[in-house]
Amino acid sequence: MTETLHTPASPAPKAFTRADEAVAHLKSLYRDATVFLATAFSDVIEGERPGGRFRAFYPEIRMTTSSFTRVDSRLAFGYVAEPGTYATTITRPELFGNYLEQQIDLLLQNHGVPIWIGVSDTPMPLHFALAGTPAALVPQEGVLDFALRDMFDVPDLATTSDGVVNGQRRLPGGEAPLAPFTAQRIDYSLARLTHYTATDPDDFQNHVLFTNYQFYVDEFEAYARRMLADPDSGYSAFVAPGHQTITTEDGVITPLPRLPQMPAYHLKRADGQGITLVNIGVGPSNAKTATDHIAVLRPHAWLMVGHCAGLRNSQNLGDFVLAHAYLREDHVLDADLPVWVPIPALAEIQIALEESVEEVTKLEGYELKRIMRTGTVATIDNRNWELRDQSGPVHRLSLSRAIALDMESATIAANGFRFRVPYGTLLCVSDKPLHGELKLPGMASDFYRTQVARHLMIGIRAMEKLRAMPIERMHSRKLRSFDETAFL
Repeated sequence: MTETLHTPASPAPKAFTRADEAVAHLKSLYRDATVFLATAFSDVIEGERPGGRFRAFYPEIRMTTSSFTRVDSRLAFGYVAEPGTYATTITRPELFGNYLEQQIDLLLQNHGVPIWIGVSDTPMPLHFALAGTPAALVPQEGVLDFALRDMFDVPDLATTSDGVVNGQRRLPGGEAPLAPFTAQRIDYSLARLTHYTATDPDDFQNHVLFTNYQFYVDEFEAYARRMLADPDSGYSAFVAPGHQTITTEDGVITPLPRLPQMPAYHLKRADGQGITLVNIGVGPSNAKTATDHIAVLRPHAWLMVGHCAGLRNSQNLGDFVLAHAYLREDHVLDADLPVWVPIPALAEIQIALEESVEEVTKLEGYELKRIMRTGTVATIDNRNWELRDQSGPVHRLSLSRAIALDMESATIAANGFRFRVPYGTLLCVSDKPLHGELKLPGMASDFYRTQVARHLMIGIRAMEKLRAMPIERMHSRKLRSFDETAFL
């Protein structure tokens, strides 16, 4: 017996030679699909249960070229390398509208062939379709008096993976991937971001700072309030966990009784070019989790600004460390990015950070060496590594010429490399365990009071420099592999 399948109308694919019109059609198709599923779900909950299944599909972008078109060799994205058919499924086009217009426009310019917009054959899970509708939350399995998956598609991890960014060169239909993430993978991460940060994906800005201490959050909020008081700052709002938004210096933010695992704070600009700060806490697992999900938003840069253990006797508490290389002993990315893969320093990021240190500290040239060192940062997965037999860890650290150690920086940099997101690290020495200066409560309080504001301001200043840089310069060819997706 054939199961009845209820689907929305599926118009024939349409060709477009203008990016704005293509994105408008994507929005229309996506809206039709989500409204269909939301209406069907509402009817089913109210008791109307016609036989069969309800299914809607993600829209898709498709392009076919028969030419080995030669493009500007300086470009890192915006074109395909060889003839063929390329495709990607699309979700939340309202959220990604500017990004999609930019990427489609580059393809139109570089290849001179139309972009086709239509309905894909990839089902849209009900949970993701209703993600933007808080009033229509999908209950957990077992709450309803029928099996949800008997009537609607639900998330399927078999079709939600990092295959494309990890090197998969063909989609199930035989096409080459046009974008680094499929619609299901993006939807999965958007849902996870809300859960982990207690803010909406719409609030995330294109420049992301990661930290591992609450002190930075307090200083970031104080800075945000100063910016909101300045009509010329360009910042329009500050968003805190719990979806709390203020637009004036004296706006009220009520501390949550229970913070999420990785609270995020967003100093917003109307164009999305503001700054997001995420307190990932301590450890490589959180660092990987946060970057796994933020990567689907395609930020222009992310930086780690946190504390570290200084490994050299010549360092002082409060000195800065600019990472030029990473010793990776975090292990959380071993299956996705083997440790033999080098993680290069990105010149644009390094210059922005060093110039920002000079501007904030008022030191430059040789004098800057008094308070900052550049070199290898080691990231380890054992917070109490000092308690082990020192002959092993210390010998490895010495061989690597490491100057600092933490639990997050290499993970964030490596996932930036893996996801093609420009990355960098500027740390601040908070203890020197190899030289008898342990992080003890009294020492920590004095240190935090004097150093956090300056360190955070360096990170903010670096992001402002990067914001002024053309996107073509920001996204380095160092991050692109042999056979890349056209979309950034």
